[in-house]
Amino acid sequence: MLNGFLLSASAIVMRSVSVSFNIYVSSKIGQSGMGLLTLIMSVYGFAVTVATSGINLAVVRLVSGEMSYESGDKIGKKTEQRVNKIMKDALLYCLFFSSVATLLLYFGANTCASVFLDDKRAVSSLRLLSLTLIPISISSALNGYFCAVRRIYKNVVAQFFEQGVKIFTVSSLLILLAPKSVELSCLFVSLGGVISETGSLLLSSFLYFFDRKLHRLPKGDFEKNRDVVSKKGFFIAKRERLEVGKIASVAFPLALGSYARSLLLTIEHLAIPWGLKRSGIDATGALSSYGILHGMVFPLLLFPTAVLGAFSSLLVPELSQAQEQNDTSRIKSIVSRVFYFSLLFSLGVSGIFICFSGEIGNALYASSEAGELIRILSPLIPLMYLDGAVDAMLKGLGEQIYTMRVNIIDSFMSILLILTLLPSMGIQGYITAIFLTEIFNTSFSILRLMKVTKINPPVLKWVIKPLINIIAATLISRLVFNSRFFYSFLIKFINGEQLVFFEIGLCVLLYFVFARLSGTVSKTDIVLAKKLIKS
Repeated sequence: MLNGFLLSASAIVMRSVSVSFNIYVSSKIGQSGMGLLTLIMSVYGFAVTVATSGINLAVVRLVSGEMSYESGDKIGKKTEQRVNKIMKDALLYCLFFSSVATLLLYFGANTCASVFLDDKRAVSSLRLLSLTLIPISISSALNGYFCAVRRIYKNVVAQFFEQGVKIFTVSSLLILLAPKSVELSCLFVSLGGVISETGSLLLSSFLYFFDRKLHRLPKGDFEKNRDVVSKKGFFIAKRERLEVGKIASVAFPLALGSYARSLLLTIEHLAIPWGLKRSGIDATGALSSYGILHGMVFPLLLFPTAVLGAFSSLLVPELSQAQEQNDTSRIKSIVSRVFYFSLLFSLGVSGIFICFSGEIGNALYASSEAGELIRILSPLIPLMYLDGAVDAMLKGLGEQIYTMRVNIIDSFMSILLILTLLPSMGIQGYITAIFLTEIFNTSFSILRLMKVTKINPPVLKWVIKPLINIIAATLISRLVFNSRFFYSFLIKFINGEQLVFFEIGLCVLLYFVFARLSGTVSKTDIVLAKKLIKS
């Protein structure tokens, strides 16, 4: 229960802070600056993928597999030796791949900026960001360990610290030095990343060594028998032998797929400004449109996934252990609940964004263009949110290779559609490409999950009822806040642009009430959700 609550609460806070920070940075460096910064981060994202090379998921799977053979919070000598070997191998793996990525990004920064980004202003930022790759890679391995042993709060502490340091550093630099160029502004944001990632690694390392010492059995109290009954009530048979040092064999196959996926995503992002320029928009206008879409609109649309993403990260070890224990009923229960609540949540969010898109765009970004893009892309929210949850469940069930294939095909399709549609259709061509690829990706992921787990989603309860509930909630909230008496009363105390957030609050409340009244969410659902969280 604690892990789920901490992840959800911290993710919501972190995502709120991140979106707020994005709004602040965009106000300082402008839409064109946000476009350049987002392009820099797309190249940097590929370097991060090379640096981490699948290490997080590999550590989660291997360490959680070891911990499933322990009955309590303390670990015995044999398990400790195996976990030590896993983590030592992970460190060497991280140092190798992150060093390679650092050298490639640092010495290739000039080529990337001039050839791929077509903007020399990105060189200094890329070189500075290369210094973060080793800390990020090692932190990813430590993050995987804390997730595997169910002590998520230590990840939460490190993430809060990292975000706090980054915001303080970047804000101080932007305010005190007041950069007058986009290049210097991007450099200051990059410097904040270097300082925050280094600080986060130091804190995570301290928490890791303290954790290992605290949860080690005292001498003379090591396990005498590996035949134990776990606290979850599952009988665990004695395991005679376990091969250790599997980090490379688990992580690298995942890394290969990740390289392809990340490289294709980077190409996709670089192709967007190129396509917009070919459609007749000048370089500054292309960067501005790209900055609005990927620097403002998408972070906002994905903001609510903080709730789903938090629990999705816990699904990998939970489903891995259930699969290792061959507990099919538990697997089916977890998958059904997560699938259902993901749909219920995402349909509600989608309705809110569609209804209030214009007001949100003006209130947060003072941009009607941002509001229009929010409205157009909001119908995709259920697919985007569900895709993330389904991918997490498939990875927990050992289907990560399948998800990687689908994602790679998705990226190929996206690039082809961008190169084909953008020169003739402009931004509308890119939106069309997003819709087509998202429908393809989510559909194939859902079909695979249904095949593996044998679940059969009831469309009436999971889709139709939530749609009716959110439509009713948005219509009533609109009627209430548009009434002359109510509006004239509230406007005395609340700024007109901020009034929309109170309207959204009423809509959320009504959505939950209608869900309970219509039976979309029953008492049984609430009880099962609590049990799932507690487990």
